[in-house]
Amino acid sequence: MSTPISSRPQLGEFISIVCFKSVITGMEEALGEKATAISLIAAGRTRGKNLVQSLGLSNSSADFSTIAELLNRAVGSEGTRLTAVDKIVQVGDVVRVYCSETVCTANEPQGSDRKCTFTMGAIWGALSEITGKKLRGIHTESILRGGTHDVFEFTTFE
Repeated sequence: MSTPISSRPQLGEFISIVCFKSVITGMEEALGEKATAISLIAAGRTRGKNLVQSLGLSNSSADFSTIAELLNRAVGSEGTRLTAVDKIVQVGDVVRVYCSETVCTANEPQGSDRKCTFTMGAIWGALSEITGKKLRGIHTESILRGGTHDVFEFTTFE
């Protein structure tokens, strides 16, 4: 078994938003929007699940305020810079995650119909792993369409 390269000595761990968005638009050209969205959500869910496992938060009983803080540290300005997780609130059976500066909406014009597929998937996978529940997610509000945040809503899938 070969040993993977752990980092890039000159360039580091990060790439530009322009390059990441080019991956998305290239996939949309090749696969179509729906297949791309499904793929990016699935990839994000895997990333979120693996992140939570690496943080030791699987099946955590922490409150959503603490979870938001820990996720923000991991994927926000101190971490991978995917998004800022500003807050997580539960209203009845719905868990709402409020994010800002999402990579998916960066450099998009106001009014764009762009959805946060990878970002939502990462939050989805993280919450599923934290709660131990199968969830269904939807992107309900967008900064591109007048919202103050990109809001992802999750309900338990039965």
